[in-house]
Amino acid sequence: MRDGGSMTGAHPQVVLYSKPGCHLCDEMKHVVDRVLARRPFSLSVIDISTDPELGARYGLEIPVLEIDGRKAAKYRITERELEEKLAGRRGR
Repeated sequence: MRDGGSMTGAHPQVVLYSKPGCHLCDEMKHVVDRVLARRPFSLSVIDISTDPELGARYGLEIPVLEIDGRKAAKYRITERELEEKLAGRRGR
């Protein structure tokens, strides 16, 4: 887990579901890291291959990005799209 801000409600909670060997997951993680360098949010990266329930839920539909518990993206997201989604969730 990497924390880009405090754990207060002021910063969005972002979760990236991925697994090793997933090139789309690696690409999305790079996008998320670049945005994290510019704006604060809490980031957790979850490896679905270590949890059978998550593996069954997400299967081949990774990467999945959630912001504040809501699905924000699947497969790909641009830095601009992520920044817009984070800005739209401010104050929640």
